[in-house]
Amino acid sequence: MQRSNTFGKRLPLVLLVSGFCLSPLMAQAATVPQGVVLAQKQEIVRNNGSEPATLDVHKAESNVESNILSDLFVGLVSIDDNGNPRPELAASWDTKDNKTWVFHLRPGLRWSDGSPITAQDVVYSWRRLIDPKTVSPYESYLGTVHVLNADSIIAGKTSPDRLGVKALDAQTVQVELDRPMSYFLQMISHYSLFPVSQADVEKYGDKWTQPGNLVSSGPFKLKSWTVNERVVAERNPNYWDNAHTVLSQVTYLPIASGAADVNRYKAGEIDITLTIPEVQFASLKKELGSQVHTSPYLGVYYYAFNNQKPPFNDVRVRQALSLGIDRGIIADKVLGQGQTAAYTITPDNTGGYTFKLPAVANMTQDQRNAEARKLLAEAGFGPQHPLKFNLLYNTSESHQHIAIAAASMWKKNLGVTAVLQNQEWKTMLDTMHQGNYDVVRYAWIADYNEPSTFLNTFRSDNSENTPKFHDADYDKVLDDALAATSKDQVQKDYQKAEDILNTQAPVVPLYHYVSAKLVKPYIGGFDDHDPQGRVFAKNLYVIKH
Repeated sequence: MQRSNTFGKRLPLVLLVSGFCLSPLMAQAATVPQGVVLAQKQEIVRNNGSEPATLDVHKAESNVESNILSDLFVGLVSIDDNGNPRPELAASWDTKDNKTWVFHLRPGLRWSDGSPITAQDVVYSWRRLIDPKTVSPYESYLGTVHVLNADSIIAGKTSPDRLGVKALDAQTVQVELDRPMSYFLQMISHYSLFPVSQADVEKYGDKWTQPGNLVSSGPFKLKSWTVNERVVAERNPNYWDNAHTVLSQVTYLPIASGAADVNRYKAGEIDITLTIPEVQFASLKKELGSQVHTSPYLGVYYYAFNNQKPPFNDVRVRQALSLGIDRGIIADKVLGQGQTAAYTITPDNTGGYTFKLPAVANMTQDQRNAEARKLLAEAGFGPQHPLKFNLLYNTSESHQHIAIAAASMWKKNLGVTAVLQNQEWKTMLDTMHQGNYDVVRYAWIADYNEPSTFLNTFRSDNSENTPKFHDADYDKVLDDALAATSKDQVQKDYQKAEDILNTQAPVVPLYHYVSAKLVKPYIGGFDDHDPQGRVFAKNLYVIKH
C-alpha cells in the first residue's frame, strides 16, 4: 500500500441499528492448536521494506508505518477478516440512530508504562489528528467519517475542541456525526484514530515517539529503533489481552531489495518477507512450496500525474499516456504472481461491488496506441516536438522493473521519453506532497473493505489527493453515493465515479495487487485470508523446530 496503506474516505448506506450493543467478546489473538509444541524462544523477524518515516500515528501514511503501529497500538475497535467489528479498547458500544455513538472502555486499561488509558486520551487524539498544527496526511479522515464539525475544523473555521467527540466520564466516549454512518465502526479501526497518551505527547513533544519515551496501548511496545537498521518491539504486559499474546519480540527490518529479502530469508535471518521478487516467484514456488503464500489484496498500483503542472494539466496528455501502457504485460509478464491488469481504480468485488470496464479495456494495444498518438498530436506533441518528463518511484527492484517497462512502452508506442528517477521512501513522500514531480509511482491499499476507500482519495478536498485532481462532477457523484439509500444506487454512483476517473485520467491504474510473502513453516497463526494483507504479530507464534 505503499499506502494504507495506507489514506480520508466516505462511506455510504444508512442502516439504522436501534439500541445496538456488543458484548465484550475477545478480539483476534493467537490461537495455538492442541498438540502444537511452542518454541522456547518466541521471537520473529519480518522485513518491512523501508525505514519508517515516523511512528506517530497522526503523521504516518503508509503500510511501512502501519505494519509497526498496528502492533504497538490498538483502537476502540478492530476488524476481522470478514469485515466484522471486534472489541479492543472499547468493551462495548451502542447507538440508536447510527449518528450518536457511545463507547464504553474496558475497565483497567493501561498504557505500556502502567498509566491509565482514559476517554480523554481518545478525545485528545482525535482532536490532535484534525488540528491543522499537526499537519497530518490523514487530516481529512474525520471529515469523511462525518464527525460533527470536522469539515469546519479542517477549513480552519472552527477550533479542534469543537470536534464532535467528548468524554462523558473517564471510561465513556461519545462521538456525534453530522449524518448517520452505517460503516462508522469499520472506519474508526484505522490506525490514524489509534489513541495516543496525552500526557506522553505533551511531556516529550516531537520526541514522544523515541524509544524510552513512546508508550503504547497494543500487544507490543517499542524496545529500540536503530535508524536504517531495525525497529524492535517487545511484548507489552499491560496490553488488555496480553494473556492471549504469545510472541515476546518482533523485529522489523527496512530492506528495500527484494533479492536481499529472499537471501536473508533463506539464510534464516528473516521469518516473514515483505514480498517475493517477480523474477524469483516461479523458482521459489518450486523450491519452497508451501512457504510461498499468495492471496488477493485490496490495492491498486498506479502512476499519478501532477494534474496542476503543464503538460499534465491537459487531459489529452494524461489520456494518451494512460493508453500507451500495456497493463496486461505489466501484470502477467513483469510481475506474474497473479496480479490483474487495472482499468479501474477500485479492485473488483471490493465491498461486494463490481465495475464495468471502460471501452479501452477491450481494445487491442495497437488501437490504444493509435488513439494515444492522435491525442498527443492534438496537444501539440509529436516527432518534431516530443514529450519528455520525469517518472519518479521509490527505491525498489519491483518499482524499477515496472518503471523500465512503462518507459519502454511509452517510447516504443508513442515516441515519449520518460526519464527514470528514484528516491528513498521518505524523500519521495516529501517530493510528492510538495508537488515537485511530473509523474510519480504510487499505490493505494484499502483502509477498509468498501470502494470509497479508493475513490475518496481523488476528492478535491481530500488531504491524500496528491495528484491535485479537481472535478466538481466527481465530488458530486460521491456525495450522491453517500446520500443514497440503496446499494443499487450506490453501485450506480460509484460506477459514475470510475467513469469520470477513466475519462479524466488523473492517474494511470496499472494493476490490482496480490499479497505474496515467504513465511517460515514454523510460524503459526499466519493469516492468508485477510483482504487487506495485514499481518498482526499478536496472532503469531513460533512452533518448536
